[in-house]
Amino acid sequence: MKTNVNLWWILTAFFGLVAVVYVVWNIIAHPQLPVFNRIEWVGSVALVFVMAMAAMIAFYTSRVEKAQGGVLPEDSLTADIDDGDPEIGEFSPWSWWPLVLAGSAAVAFIGLAVGEFMIPIGFAIFVVAIVGWVYEYYRGYFAR
Repeated sequence: MKTNVNLWWILTAFFGLVAVVYVVWNIIAHPQLPVFNRIEWVGSVALVFVMAMAAMIAFYTSRVEKAQGGVLPEDSLTADIDDGDPEIGEFSPWSWWPLVLAGSAAVAFIGLAVGEFMIPIGFAIFVVAIVGWVYEYYRGYFAR
């Protein structure tokens, strides 16, 4: 994790340096224009935003690394695969409800292109799919 944090801070510094070089290069390349018009704004702003996004990721990863306070399994040379595989919940590999849910979204989005009358139909299928998915362990063969 520490390597990731350092990598993101290095990328932040790199994009900051590239943004400064880009602005200075544009100012030098167009001496006949006023200073404000010499800057190519789209590329300059894009590079500053990329630097800001890299800084946000670096800050976030540094906070996560500090909060965990230990060596992660992927940082340890003696770790096994099972060390980095926590229990994340119970999932139904046989469930058809996610497919119905995706179909309801497809019907609703097709309704935006074809006709607005399909949006309520997609919403109704969505409600049925959500209720079915939530209550699938309370009915039928897998009831508890």
